[in-house]
Amino acid sequence: MFRKQTLAGVHTRKREYMEKEEVEDDIVCLDESFFINDNYQLTTFTFGSQVLQLFCLQSASTDFDLTGQLVWPGAMLLNDYLSKNAEMLQGCSVIELGSGVGVTGILCSRFCPEVMLTDHNEEVLKILKKNIELHASSENSNCCAGLIAQKLEWGNSDQLNQILQRHPGGFDLLLHIREKGQCKFILAYVSRAKIMDAMVISEAIGHGLQINEVVGTRSVVGNLEGVIFEITL
Repeated sequence: MFRKQTLAGVHTRKREYMEKEEVEDDIVCLDESFFINDNYQLTTFTFGSQVLQLFCLQSASTDFDLTGQLVWPGAMLLNDYLSKNAEMLQGCSVIELGSGVGVTGILCSRFCPEVMLTDHNEEVLKILKKNIELHASSENSNCCAGLIAQKLEWGNSDQLNQILQRHPGGFDLLLHIREKGQCKFILAYVSRAKIMDAMVISEAIGHGLQINEVVGTRSVVGNLEGVIFEITL
């Protein structure tokens, strides 16, 4: 009796397994390209006397990890500030984290001899490299001679070590300008939630940082309010 029940159980499980396989065979998986929008448009940006053209999307991708395919309001605010204070970039070597399509790094290359643009997403790196090639072949090609793109995922020590091996002397980090022995960070902050406005300041102070609003930098970017902060350690 036990033998018959055991065999019956085996046949039942086998039938369930075969039915499951048939169901899985009916599942159609969409290719990853279905979720990727690469309909980039050549777009002109003007920051002071600097005019940049680069490829980017006009709206965000459905994949949150591809937000680097377009130019965000914070980048517009930051570039406007940098174009008005270009002296802080003169002669600096720069590494930019999360470069996206490269609008900030390419602007910096107009003033800096060496700019490394980094991002972790392969699709974003493709358009970033395309924009670097675009500017390398433009009339301002001499300004872009030191532009390179590198994959860098924050926290990935192997990728970071590869960069440091190529640049053992390090970088004068973009928005990491040394003045009188202090490290200074420039934060282009665009408000999207009032609760975050006070939190940015309180978090900086809570970590022992000095944060000061740069006078005269409050402006409206799109329909959002933005401001530049200087943060020192």
